[in-house]
Amino acid sequence: MTRHPAVKAVTAKAPAAQIPAAERPAAGAYPRVRLRRTRRTEWLRNLVAEHRLTAQDLIWPVFVQEGKNARTEVQSMPGVYRLSIDLLCDEARRAAALGIPAIALFPAVDASLKTEDAEEAFNAENLICRATRAIKDLGLDIGIVTDVALDPYTSHGQDGLLNADGDDVENDITIDALCRQAVLQAEAGCDIVAPSDMMDGRVALIRDALDEAGYAHVAILAYAAKYASCFYGPFRDAVGSAKALGKNGKKTYQMDAPNSDEALREVALDLAEGADMVMVKPGMPYLDIVTRVRSQFNVPVFAYQVSGEYAMLRAAADNGWLDWNAAIMESLMAFKRAGATGIFTYAALEVAEALRDGCPLKSCCR
Repeated sequence: MTRHPAVKAVTAKAPAAQIPAAERPAAGAYPRVRLRRTRRTEWLRNLVAEHRLTAQDLIWPVFVQEGKNARTEVQSMPGVYRLSIDLLCDEARRAAALGIPAIALFPAVDASLKTEDAEEAFNAENLICRATRAIKDLGLDIGIVTDVALDPYTSHGQDGLLNADGDDVENDITIDALCRQAVLQAEAGCDIVAPSDMMDGRVALIRDALDEAGYAHVAILAYAAKYASCFYGPFRDAVGSAKALGKNGKKTYQMDAPNSDEALREVALDLAEGADMVMVKPGMPYLDIVTRVRSQFNVPVFAYQVSGEYAMLRAAADNGWLDWNAAIMESLMAFKRAGATGIFTYAALEVAEALRDGCPLKSCCR
């Protein structure tokens, strides 16, 4: 075996103090420094791990539907279901027992209730309000995050109200509607409202509306850097907005993929307006944004492993191209490494159970 010259120098002459300085291995270099030393055993890798994934890092997004004892699989998201409120309560108990700190509710609204002006969003007996109250009545130690946006309720599938020509979302009248929606959700008992609409200036007005209504304790998680993305497709199937939206996109209010400096401006504005925490969405294709936001602002930053990301990994696993457990765990660790405070993932229950039972990818999960 041919040895590194520095190794020969060390082994040929002893003691080391007598080796001329010029012949000694450089400080901070091989062979004195061997990074493989700390990779030799599982316990040693665990000891020096820089990041850890726990159930407390996870937020579970769940789709709610009408009915009783109803569970409908989302065709484009194998393993993900729309749940009726009674089954949602059962799963909320399970999530709380696993140590998941919060669940995020998204409604699959019946098409007959969708209108141009999203009137169902302001109904105190709508699906989300009833689901929120039902979970709160369980007395669980788990938070409820509600989505502040109109796309589940509009007949056109946009996140806000359209202008007179019907060709774009009108910013300011949409904010008025979002304020009403946020207050209604707070009345139902949510802990965090999460405006995902990307209207300019909405965080400040939602904060004011909540405070004036007596809900100063309700936090705001602002979708501050939400990009117009193809990765939302399966989600739109799940909430039934895909057909309504048709070929009309959301590029006039969601961010453009090439831009990262703009994301920092969006985050700065939302924090100045009163956001308690911010979201980057999608997740994995935009981990550079997560890192930049966390580095610059040092505030709680959440990232969303969106429906398309989940569906890609699941489809590859179902076809035998990836190991599902290893792939989902590694992908979530990437979020943590990028600086995410927490991660919205449809796999939250599976992951939390795996972490409880002994993660199959021990080298990245503790």
